[in-house]
Amino acid sequence: MGQTQTRTQTHTNTPARAPVLEVKDLSVCYGKVEALTNASLTVGEGQIVTVIGPNGAGKTTMLSAIMGVLGSTGRVQFDGTVEIVPEVERLVARGMNLVPEKRELFGEMSVEDNLMLGAFQRYRGGHRDHGQTLEEVYGLFARLKERRSQYAGTLSGGERQMLAVGRALMAKPRLLMLDEPSLGLAPLIVREIFRIIAELRRRGVSILLVEQNARAALQVADYAYVLETGQIAMQGPAQALADDPRVIEAYLGLGGKHQAMLST
Repeated sequence: MGQTQTRTQTHTNTPARAPVLEVKDLSVCYGKVEALTNASLTVGEGQIVTVIGPNGAGKTTMLSAIMGVLGSTGRVQFDGTVEIVPEVERLVARGMNLVPEKRELFGEMSVEDNLMLGAFQRYRGGHRDHGQTLEEVYGLFARLKERRSQYAGTLSGGERQMLAVGRALMAKPRLLMLDEPSLGLAPLIVREIFRIIAELRRRGVSILLVEQNARAALQVADYAYVLETGQIAMQGPAQALADDPRVIEAYLGLGGKHQAMLST
């Protein structure tokens, strides 16, 4: 898939306010194999930006590099400050949080204890608002409140995803990065997850969403990037990409009816 005319529209749908995240020429190598090559993207304040693309395109690698989980070259600027060497602990403390694809919960701890762990950095920094934040999370995820005393390991896949997102929200992030939040979930739960993603934007959380369900991602996002073989192949306002024949053929055609069902 070649470059698209939408590349010239990079800023047509970005807010006038300063971007929360600017990534410039980010590259990641596994030995001699380059998994990500000179990837650049911007997430504006209160915006949902999505990265779509096939399996193995480098989407998870990109999120891990931005978060400092993987070594990389290039520039990551978060909330106006350039992170010379991104470090997970520092970025979480500054307001960036990643919900990984594997969710990485503590199965032998209760739902509420998993959530409280998400507030640890803020607590260590002197903030004592975790009780209020917990109620806000329970307001978003009523099911978690019902199951707050259960072990996380006893939850369904959808409930585990909700818990992973809720735990990240306990850190009160300015930027929430979500890696394949709909993966392996039933259609009803997928719709609920995307409804919550839209609600988080309404509450002022900026979101970088990596997602294989391209139709649902493009429907909820403001701006979108297509990542193929480690490189940004296309970008533009999400609606423009959703209407682009190349995107329709590559990502919205196969299984289109199934994805349409998940995204409505």
